Amino acid sequence: MIELILAHPHIFWLSLGGLLLAAEMLGGNGYLLWSGVAAVVTGMLVWLLPFGWEWQGTLFAVLTLVAAWLWWRWLANRVKRQRPGDSHLNQRGAQLIGRHFTLEDTLMNGRGHMRVGDSSWPVVADDDLPAGSKVEVIAVEGITLRIRLLPPR
Repeated sequence: MIELILAHPHIFWLSLGGLLLAAEMLGGNGYLLWSGVAAVVTGMLVWLLPFGWEWQGTLFAVLTLVAAWLWWRWLANRVKRQRPGDSHLNQRGAQLIGRHFTLEDTLMNGRGHMRVGDSSWPVVADDDLPAGSKVEVIAVEGITLRIRLLPPR
Protein backbone atom coordinates (compact mmCIF):
# COMPACT_ATOMS: atom_id res chain seq x y z
CA MET A 1 0.00 0.00 0.00
CA ILE A 2 2.81 2.40 0.89
CA GLU A 3 4.50 1.61 -2.42
CA LEU A 4 1.32 2.58 -4.27
CA ILE A 5 1.09 5.90 -2.39
CA LEU A 6 4.76 6.65 -3.05
CA ALA A 7 4.34 5.80 -6.73
CA HIS A 8 1.09 7.81 -7.15
CA PRO A 9 0.89 10.50 -4.44
CA HIS A 10 -1.86 12.38 -6.27
CA ILE A 11 -4.23 9.47 -5.58
CA PHE A 12 -3.56 9.89 -1.85
CA TRP A 13 -4.29 13.63 -1.93
CA LEU A 14 -7.39 13.29 -4.10
CA SER A 15 -8.68 10.49 -1.85
CA LEU A 16 -7.96 12.51 1.29
CA GLY A 17 -9.74 15.51 -0.22
CA GLY A 18 -12.75 13.40 -1.13
CA LEU A 19 -12.92 11.90 2.36
CA LEU A 20 -12.65 15.32 4.02
CA LEU A 21 -15.37 16.77 1.78
CA ALA A 22 -17.62 13.76 2.42
CA ALA A 23 -17.06 14.11 6.16
CA GLU A 24 -17.90 17.81 5.85
CA MET A 25 -21.21 16.96 4.20
CA LEU A 26 -22.05 14.65 7.09
CA GLY A 27 -21.13 17.19 9.75
CA GLY A 28 -21.84 20.49 8.04
CA ASN A 29 -19.82 22.69 10.43
CA GLY A 30 -17.37 24.02 7.83
CA TYR A 31 -14.26 22.81 9.63
CA LEU A 32 -13.25 20.22 7.04
CA LEU A 33 -14.32 22.07 3.90
CA TRP A 34 -11.17 24.10 3.37
CA SER A 35 -8.83 21.21 4.25
CA GLY A 36 -10.72 19.06 1.73
CA VAL A 37 -10.42 21.71 -0.97
CA ALA A 38 -6.71 22.13 -0.19
CA ALA A 39 -6.16 18.35 -0.43
CA VAL A 40 -7.91 18.19 -3.82
CA VAL A 41 -5.88 21.15 -5.16
CA THR A 42 -2.69 19.57 -3.79
CA GLY A 43 -3.58 16.29 -5.52
CA MET A 44 -4.14 18.02 -8.85
CA LEU A 45 -0.88 19.95 -8.58
CA VAL A 46 1.09 16.81 -7.62
CA TRP A 47 -0.49 15.01 -10.58
CA LEU A 48 0.62 17.77 -12.97
CA LEU A 49 3.97 18.65 -11.34
CA PRO A 50 5.34 15.78 -9.24
CA PHE A 51 7.45 16.91 -6.27
CA GLY A 52 8.62 15.45 -2.96
CA TRP A 53 6.38 14.59 -0.04
CA GLU A 54 7.90 17.37 2.09
CA TRP A 55 6.71 19.96 -0.40
CA GLN A 56 3.37 18.21 -0.77
CA GLY A 57 2.71 18.47 2.96
CA THR A 58 3.84 22.08 3.03
CA LEU A 59 1.65 22.93 0.04
CA PHE A 60 -1.34 21.26 1.69
CA ALA A 61 -0.79 23.17 4.95
CA VAL A 62 -0.34 26.51 3.18
CA LEU A 63 -3.38 25.98 0.93
CA THR A 64 -5.50 25.06 3.95
CA LEU A 65 -4.47 28.23 5.78
CA VAL A 66 -4.91 30.43 2.71
CA ALA A 67 -8.35 28.99 1.92
CA ALA A 68 -9.53 29.41 5.51
CA TRP A 69 -8.15 32.96 5.64
CA LEU A 70 -9.83 33.92 2.34
CA TRP A 71 -13.12 32.48 3.58
CA TRP A 72 -12.79 34.43 6.84
CA ARG A 73 -12.09 37.66 4.92
CA TRP A 74 -15.06 37.13 2.59
CA LEU A 75 -17.36 36.41 5.53
CA ALA A 76 -16.12 39.46 7.48
CA ASN A 77 -16.74 41.74 4.46
CA ARG A 78 -20.19 40.26 4.02
CA VAL A 79 -21.08 40.98 7.64
CA LYS A 80 -19.83 44.58 7.28
CA ARG A 81 -22.04 45.12 4.22
CA GLN A 82 -25.08 43.75 6.01
CA ARG A 83 -27.98 46.15 6.16
CA PRO A 84 -28.76 47.54 9.63
CA GLY A 85 -32.20 45.92 9.72
CA ASP A 86 -30.73 42.49 9.06
CA SER A 87 -29.06 42.40 12.47
CA HIS A 88 -32.47 41.79 14.05
CA LEU A 89 -32.77 38.26 12.78
CA ASN A 90 -35.15 36.26 15.00
CA GLN A 91 -36.24 39.48 16.74
CA ARG A 92 -39.51 39.97 14.94
CA GLY A 93 -40.60 43.01 16.91
CA ALA A 94 -37.32 44.84 16.31
CA GLN A 95 -37.74 44.24 12.58
CA LEU A 96 -40.94 46.31 12.67
CA ILE A 97 -39.34 49.51 14.02
CA GLY A 98 -39.73 52.31 11.48
CA ARG A 99 -42.48 50.57 9.50
CA HIS A 100 -45.82 52.24 8.83
CA PHE A 101 -49.22 50.63 9.37
CA THR A 102 -52.90 51.52 9.42
CA LEU A 103 -54.89 50.87 12.59
CA GLU A 104 -57.94 48.67 12.08
CA ASP A 105 -59.26 49.21 15.61
CA THR A 106 -59.52 52.28 17.83
CA LEU A 107 -56.98 52.63 20.63
CA MET A 108 -58.60 53.35 23.99
CA ASN A 109 -56.51 54.70 26.84
CA GLY A 110 -53.56 54.52 24.45
CA ARG A 111 -53.76 50.70 24.24
CA GLY A 112 -55.06 48.22 21.71
CA HIS A 113 -54.04 45.79 19.02
CA MET A 114 -52.76 46.26 15.50
CA ARG A 115 -52.69 43.80 12.63
CA VAL A 116 -49.20 43.15 11.21
CA GLY A 117 -49.28 40.67 8.35
CA ASP A 118 -51.15 37.62 9.59
CA SER A 119 -50.75 38.35 13.31
CA SER A 120 -52.04 40.79 15.87
CA TRP A 121 -49.67 42.77 18.09
CA PRO A 122 -50.47 44.65 21.30
CA VAL A 123 -49.73 48.34 20.82
CA VAL A 124 -49.39 51.34 23.07
CA ALA A 125 -49.46 55.02 22.13
CA ASP A 126 -49.38 58.31 24.02
CA ASP A 127 -52.92 59.20 22.91
CA ASP A 128 -56.12 57.50 21.86
CA LEU A 129 -56.16 56.96 18.11
CA PRO A 130 -59.16 56.27 15.87
CA ALA A 131 -59.36 53.31 13.49
CA GLY A 132 -57.83 54.11 10.10
CA SER A 133 -54.98 56.19 11.58
CA LYS A 134 -51.61 55.91 9.90
CA VAL A 135 -49.00 55.01 12.51
CA GLU A 136 -45.29 54.25 12.74
CA VAL A 137 -43.67 51.72 15.06
CA ILE A 138 -41.07 53.60 17.11
CA ALA A 139 -40.02 51.00 19.73
CA VAL A 140 -40.63 47.53 21.10
CA GLU A 141 -41.32 47.04 24.79
CA GLY A 142 -41.35 43.32 25.47
CA ILE A 143 -44.04 42.04 23.11
CA THR A 144 -45.78 45.40 22.83
CA LEU A 145 -45.17 47.82 19.97
CA ARG A 146 -44.94 51.52 20.82
CA ILE A 147 -46.47 53.55 17.99
CA ARG A 148 -46.96 57.19 17.10
CA LEU A 149 -49.40 58.90 14.79
CA LEU A 150 -47.95 59.88 11.42
CA PRO A 151 -48.69 63.44 10.28
CA PRO A 152 -51.12 63.63 7.35
CA ARG A 153 -49.55 63.99 3.94
